[in-house]
Amino acid sequence: MPNEFASLLPAVCDIARQAGAAIMAVYATDFSAERKADGSPVTEADTAAEAIILPVLRQLTKNIPIVSEEHMADSAAPDISSGNFWLVDPLDGTREFLKRNDEFTVNIGLIVDLEPVFGVLYAPALDTMFFGAGEGSAMRSIGGADAEPIACRDVSPEGIDVLVSRSHSRNERLDDYLSDKTVGERIPCGSALKFGVLAAGDADLYPRFGPTSEWDTAAGHAIVRAAGGEVETFNGEPLAYGKVEKNFLNPGFVAFGRR
Repeated sequence: MPNEFASLLPAVCDIARQAGAAIMAVYATDFSAERKADGSPVTEADTAAEAIILPVLRQLTKNIPIVSEEHMADSAAPDISSGNFWLVDPLDGTREFLKRNDEFTVNIGLIVDLEPVFGVLYAPALDTMFFGAGEGSAMRSIGGADAEPIACRDVSPEGIDVLVSRSHSRNERLDDYLSDKTVGERIPCGSALKFGVLAAGDADLYPRFGPTSEWDTAAGHAIVRAAGGEVETFNGEPLAYGKVEKNFLNPGFVAFGRR
């Protein structure tokens, strides 16, 4: 059932679209990238999108702190001791943005009692929006059309379709993990868009071995859960949130649809 935060979905989807428009305005130019302290790239699209998202979220939910990727690069984490906070990546997949392959997203997720309960993912270059807030509430809108329900699919006896990084579709850890599974197809896909593809029933599994941060996964995690799937560490534990002492870094995880 949709949860008590579902009423925020229209407003947050609108925020994501506005941020996406700012991103696409930069995408149409001869933009350049800088390097943050951790070596990851950042563009003016990242900062422009964040400047749109944060003020409106603060207005919508005045008492819920926001942890956002670009803000965290320059500031200390807010107090999240209540267990309730927003996680925002204003432009997830900056490397995909730089490659101009269209597979980048705006990620806005809400954590309540340290659980991902609400997510909006918007791929502006594809004009595709995924969102959900509670079991059975996952939706997708393509090209501005009315949103339609989506759900994780049952696994085919012919094998699982696996979402993999577009940059690293084959690596030793992935090959080892898949060695005892019947794999139908490896589907290259960039950014958090993989969560949306999984939630829409267009793939079965998304294993992630490389580094991610909580703002990379929160929105997609909530949408996958809303679509009937889950995200777990490779130890079989739910992917946890609020890891301030680890600078919000995630361990490796696997997102899956129906078991």
